[in-house]
Amino acid sequence: MSNAPGPAAPSGPSDEEIAALDAHWRAANYLAVGQIYLMDNPLLTRPLAREDIKPRLLGHWGTSPGLNLVYTHLNRVIRSRGVQGLCVWGPGHGGPAVLANSWLEGSYSETYPDVGRDAEGMGLLFKQFSFPGGVPSHVAPETPGSIHEGGELGYALTHAYGAALDHPELLVACVIGDGEAETGPLAASWHSNKFLDPVHDGAVLPVLHLNGYKIANPTVLARLPETELDALLRGYGHDPLYVGGDDPIGVHRAMVAAMDRAVDRIRELQAAARTGGDTGRPHWPMIVLRTPKGWTGPLEVDGVPVEGTWRAHQVPLPGVRDNEDHLRQLEEWMRSYRPEELFDASGRPGPQVLSCVPEGDARLGSTPYANGGLLLRDLPIPPLDDHAVEVGKPGTVLHEPTRVLGGLLEAVMAATAERRDFRVVGPDETASNRLDALYGATAKAWQERILPTDEHLARDGRVMEVLSEHLCQGWLEGYLLTGRHGLFSCYEAFAHIVDSMVNQHIKWLRTSRRLVWRRPIASLNYLLTSHVWRQDHNGFSHQDPGFVDHILNKSPEVVRVYLPPDANTLLSVADHALRSRDYVNVIVAGKQPSFDWLTLDQARAHCARGAGVWEWAGTEDGSREPDVVLACAGDVPTLETLAAADLLRRHLPELAVRVVNVVDVARLLPREEHPHGMPDSEYDAVFTRNTPVIFAYHGYPWLIHRLAYRRAGHAQLHVRGYKEEGTTTTPFDMVVRNDLDRYRLVMDVIDRVPGLGVRAVAVRQAMADVRTRHHAWIREHGTDLPEVADWTWSG
Repeated sequence: MSNAPGPAAPSGPSDEEIAALDAHWRAANYLAVGQIYLMDNPLLTRPLAREDIKPRLLGHWGTSPGLNLVYTHLNRVIRSRGVQGLCVWGPGHGGPAVLANSWLEGSYSETYPDVGRDAEGMGLLFKQFSFPGGVPSHVAPETPGSIHEGGELGYALTHAYGAALDHPELLVACVIGDGEAETGPLAASWHSNKFLDPVHDGAVLPVLHLNGYKIANPTVLARLPETELDALLRGYGHDPLYVGGDDPIGVHRAMVAAMDRAVDRIRELQAAARTGGDTGRPHWPMIVLRTPKGWTGPLEVDGVPVEGTWRAHQVPLPGVRDNEDHLRQLEEWMRSYRPEELFDASGRPGPQVLSCVPEGDARLGSTPYANGGLLLRDLPIPPLDDHAVEVGKPGTVLHEPTRVLGGLLEAVMAATAERRDFRVVGPDETASNRLDALYGATAKAWQERILPTDEHLARDGRVMEVLSEHLCQGWLEGYLLTGRHGLFSCYEAFAHIVDSMVNQHIKWLRTSRRLVWRRPIASLNYLLTSHVWRQDHNGFSHQDPGFVDHILNKSPEVVRVYLPPDANTLLSVADHALRSRDYVNVIVAGKQPSFDWLTLDQARAHCARGAGVWEWAGTEDGSREPDVVLACAGDVPTLETLAAADLLRRHLPELAVRVVNVVDVARLLPREEHPHGMPDSEYDAVFTRNTPVIFAYHGYPWLIHRLAYRRAGHAQLHVRGYKEEGTTTTPFDMVVRNDLDRYRLVMDVIDRVPGLGVRAVAVRQAMADVRTRHHAWIREHGTDLPEVADWTWSG
């Protein structure tokens, strides 16, 4: 919210103001019911008939009245108090409410001109809801003003905090359903207030909506004693304001008072920090709203209670099309809102209904903060030449790739110091992942006490660490969706914790790409490091490369996966990812010292190709097809492949070996299946149609088979990768355990090149003997064989 104090709260609303708020709320409730049930007769200009009712009744009524109440009162404070507002709607299927309100305020019709703000448009609004060719039953990308997919419970509050970061003028309201409040991610999200800087960030106003029930059960927080609930929320660091009841007028008055008190308190806290020098962590206000489930709906249906019970959760009157009594009840229910007072004869909302609605971009459905591409600026990325490593002879000098990347990220962080639109998030691992150069440009965000022994903590820091992958993901998603840039650094094995969250973000991006009014946003960028092959010290629990498999199952126009083999290719890939829009980019790169293979110019060209032949590493002379192709993807597989090529050069010099490195694994797919896929002619030129291909891959080997199964040479493709053989051991033993080591790769070549098995039996035996010696050596010495530990490229 603005540094300026803004208009003061009035002494109290007049009866006319309360009546106007109630009219708006009733109109929104009417529209929500109509969306669930009607496909015709939107203004009830005649008695309801069977043919007016949708054949399939889909939607959720129970949460809608509460959401409509919050939307109505947010309208009032935005209009009367000069608030710049955004709302994150957490309850799972709150679509009817948010669509109803965006239609009332006019933002829906401006976004979708065919759904006008009149009777015809109202009819379209009703019919399209949960209807073939229409819109979903939950808040979705199609919903104006939304940044949160209503189908994903648990993430509303962390999205809200992400949206508020570095938007000092913004108030982000967040409605949290009491079912959602039972999830682990939401429970952790309350701690986000310990990372919100009252000087540089906006404010978040949580609204915990307690209506008592989920689909079929009561909710925990709604059944807690009031004293215990209050202690819980205050323990989280909030100052709760309570609103509740079933008398609409009384609830409206209480909500006005609570909203005004919350806005006043937020402005007081921000002013104290921004101009008064207060450095304490604020205890921000929040609202606890307690209303009946399905409020204003049918009290009873078929002799059993509905309002105020779990039966109001979805469709309170399920048999309307075939049950005359239910049809009568539906009409009585809809007429109880007195639509003739709310809409004129043409179906337009009346002046009283619209008196609380803001104008223009101040409307919740029109706020540019919910269409972040409107606010997005290009990221100032410095020249990569300033950060690249020098490479003379390949495979002789070692660097830590992520530490090299850390220098680039520090420069980006420094370049965005004034504009504050770039953040790096991660679960307590920034330094562990060798990105601590960032602390030369910023500190870690922290609002609690700072002790003399602490390092790199500050209220205004833009590195965010919390030991919850859910919070890191949610903060970054909210940040990106409201027009900023960022990167999520994580141990590879634990990226799976956010599988369902990234699912929804990918679906969001895929859908928003098809909406011309949604502007492209910065990509969600993952850096997965501390990966499977160098978690030899942490052991089996930290060894899982499967996040890539999960990502590549998703929409091909949205997902990208990169496995840069060295520091310069990591720089090139990161530069591309940070500049990109509307993607989920997954970059897998190690943090341990690894060989440099390519100069920066070579790395740029190689990354642009996505996959290519490393002529300097092979022994083919161009006079004929190679005898074998050694392919690799990932830094450790590249090392083992190059070491295998070196062994073949020395022991089988007559063999024509081609080495292929893959950075972008989607290149293995056919062009028809992925925009980055190779045409068959290009794939055949690189991998050949008939030559054996020994492919050393970073992750689970069957992914490569799945990507390449339609290629002509698939029968000749043999993949080595991780096969769930892990423990606490030496680095090289990890690859030996999974048959990815250089000696096993040479044995694979001998086994698969026709006629070579007989001629090279002695070589194969020698390779097997080294593997045997390796097992004995590590158990005696605790280190890898000297010829492995001291190897450098000699080609």
